[in-house]
Amino acid sequence: MSSHGSFARSFVIQRRVIWALFLRETLTRYGRHNIGVLWLFGEPMLFTLGITTLWTLGHMSHASNIPIVAFALTGYSTVLVWRNMPNRLNKAVEIHLGLMHHRNVRPIDIYAARLLLEVGGVTTSFVVLSALFCSIGWMDPPENILEVIGGWVLMVWFGASLAILVGSISEHSELFERLWHPITYLMIGFSGLGFLVDAMPAASQYYLLMIPMVNCSEIIRDGYFGSLFTAHFDVMYVVIWNIIQSFLAMIGVRFVSRGMTLQ
Repeated sequence: MSSHGSFARSFVIQRRVIWALFLRETLTRYGRHNIGVLWLFGEPMLFTLGITTLWTLGHMSHASNIPIVAFALTGYSTVLVWRNMPNRLNKAVEIHLGLMHHRNVRPIDIYAARLLLEVGGVTTSFVVLSALFCSIGWMDPPENILEVIGGWVLMVWFGASLAILVGSISEHSELFERLWHPITYLMIGFSGLGFLVDAMPAASQYYLLMIPMVNCSEIIRDGYFGSLFTAHFDVMYVVIWNIIQSFLAMIGVRFVSRGMTLQ
């Protein structure tokens, strides 16, 4: 068999494995009762809707011309991306260790299936809530939909690579697993959830833009209501960060796979 044919066959097998794991994970997490699989996007939707409602009732706006509903939606939805995915991959291989006895199942397949589930849920929540709020007049449609999509893709890429890196490290360190959750709480305050870079002191803006999530939030918000504020971001910086983080994540997966083989 040619190398091209062997690669194509391996790709088909891996795609089937990931899809099977995806379905298994969906049924395990959401089951067949009540609204079942609708919780895939219903759960993050409720979180986002709750935060948006609280911020709207509390009039927590940074400036009178900033639409608070769009501000809250874009802020909390992006937090769900980078926070939920690493949490789901924490010790994911150890939890599914029994599946490793199947010859075609690898750690990267477990990671991919869980990531697809999280990305699908949060993205669906973001799109549905955006359409709902626009249809009832709570906020205006995005000014630049392509910029919103680009910022969202960068955020998902960052969240996925971070998740795989966190997942691979957690398989080797119980201390890291326990520390990760408090670390995420600290990161939320610096992620761009509750502020615009332009509203922060000039001396702190440079340091805030060193945080990839802040850049992604600024891109998405610039796509939604960019005419109402001055956005600050560096696309190339986020791309380079994501490439390096993805490379480190793949090294981490390789070590996890070797560990499974040795066992």
